[in-house]
Amino acid sequence: MIQTYDVLIVGAGVIGCSVARELSRYRLSVCVAEKGPDICMETSSRNSAVLHAGYNNRPGSKMARFCVEGNRSFDEIAAELDIPYKRTGKFVVGFTGEDMEALRKLKEQGEKNGIRGMEIVGRDFMDKKAPLIKGNFAMWSPTTAILSPFQFTFGMAENAAENGVRFFCDSEVTAISLNEDGLYTVSTKRGQCRSRWIINCAGLGADRIAALLGMDDYTIYPCRGEYYLLDKKLKDTLPLPAYPVPNYKTGGLGIHLTPTLDGNIMVGPSTEYIADRGNYATTREIMDLLIRDGSRIYPHLKQEYFIRNFAGIRPKLVPKEEGGYHDFVIERRKDTAPHAVNLVGIESPGLTSAVPIAKEVVRLMREAEDLRENPGFRPVRRRFPTFRDKSPEEQAELIRQNPDYGEVVCRCETITKAEVLHAIGGPLGARTVTGVKYRCRAMMGRCQGGYCQTRITELLMREKGIPPEELTYGRRGSYIFTGEVRGC
Repeated sequence: MIQTYDVLIVGAGVIGCSVARELSRYRLSVCVAEKGPDICMETSSRNSAVLHAGYNNRPGSKMARFCVEGNRSFDEIAAELDIPYKRTGKFVVGFTGEDMEALRKLKEQGEKNGIRGMEIVGRDFMDKKAPLIKGNFAMWSPTTAILSPFQFTFGMAENAAENGVRFFCDSEVTAISLNEDGLYTVSTKRGQCRSRWIINCAGLGADRIAALLGMDDYTIYPCRGEYYLLDKKLKDTLPLPAYPVPNYKTGGLGIHLTPTLDGNIMVGPSTEYIADRGNYATTREIMDLLIRDGSRIYPHLKQEYFIRNFAGIRPKLVPKEEGGYHDFVIERRKDTAPHAVNLVGIESPGLTSAVPIAKEVVRLMREAEDLRENPGFRPVRRRFPTFRDKSPEEQAELIRQNPDYGEVVCRCETITKAEVLHAIGGPLGARTVTGVKYRCRAMMGRCQGGYCQTRITELLMREKGIPPEELTYGRRGSYIFTGEVRGC
C-alpha cells in the first residue's frame, strides 16, 4: 500500500530539516526524502559555520531580511534545541583608503538592514579583541556568532522526528506526477508515496526537482569552495572570525579565517565554478591560494598546522560570467504547481536564515489552506551528555550511570563509547562513519580517525548489522573495505 502524506519535503539539509520542524507545529503528516545515506551530508555540513549578521546582503532582499531575523532569533532556537554557539563578533579587515570607503558602505548597508552595534574601529580596538589579526582598521560586527552546523541540523531533525516527522534516506526522488485527485505521486529509489504538498529543499538538486514539478526555468550553477582546518594548537590565537573586504563580483566573500566552537580554525572558502555538482575534490593549487591570501590577515598559516582539507559547493543562481549573488527564490506558482513550494539558490546566509525561511514556507502554504496547530508539539530537544566538557565529579557520575562513558574511543577529542553508541542508535542514528563523526565529533581531532576509526567501524557494523563490504564512509559508493577482510 502506498503511504499518503500531507507534505513531502525533498532534501534533509539544514533548510529541509528546519522546514520539517516548523511544519511539525501543525496537524500535518510530514515526511522527508533525502537522496543521500544520511541527513546533513551536502552543503549543510560543508560551510564556514558562521551565524551571519546580515550586512553583506542587499537591503530589501530575502537574504537580508531572513539573515537578520535568523540572527536575532537564534538565542531562542538554540535554547529550545540545546545547540551550542558563541557570539564572538567579527572583524572585516581593511588596509587601504579604498578598503575604508568599502567598509563605510558596508556599515551603511548593514544599518539599512536593521543591524545594530556595527563600528569602524582602529588598531587599538583590534588589539584588545584579537591582537594577532593583521590590518590597519576593521568593521566590527558584534552580533556575528560561530556554531556547529551539524548540531543545528541534527537538532532540528531530531526535534521534528520527535514531533512525528518521518525521515527516509537513500530515497532520491526520480519522478513526480500530479493525479486527478490533486495528490502528487512521488517515485523514489526506495518506492513510491503520495502527498498533497511538495516542498523542494533539494539544494544543489533543487532545479531538477522543480523541473519534475513542471518548472524548468531554474538553473543551479555549482560553485565549489575549499577549506583547510588548523590544529587546536592555535586555538588561542584567533578568538573571532576575520574576513577581508568582500569582492562580490567573484561569487564569494574572500578567504575567511574562522575559529570553531571546538578550538580549531578554518581557512576558506575559495570560489570556483565547476561543472559537476558532486565534485568535492580539493587541490594543491587552492591550498597555496588559501595560505597566500589568508596569511595577509592571519600570519600563522603554516602547512604544519593543517590537519584536514575539505570542500563545499554553493547552489548559485548566477553563472560565473555574471558573478555576484541572486536573491533566495522561495515561491509557490499557483498556475503551475499550486501545492508546491520551491526553495532554489539557498546559499549563504542559508544557515543563518534557516528558521525564517521555514516560516516563509508556512506562510505560502497558508495562502492555500488553513493550518491547524498541533497541541502536542514539543519544541524542546536535549543533546546526549558529552564527556569531555564535564568536571571530574560530573564525569564520574556519568560513568556510574553508564559504564560506557568510562571507555574513551576517540582520544584526540575525548569521545567515549557511550557517545559513539548514541550517535549510532539514537534518534535518526548514523549508518555511515561520517554520520557518527558529525553527531559526536569522533575522528575530528588531529589524527582524523587514524587511531579510532577501526573501533568505530566495528561498533557501527555490530550495532546496525551492516556487513563489512556494505559499510560506507559517507557518500554513496564510498566503501571502506574491499576484497578479503579479516576479523570482522
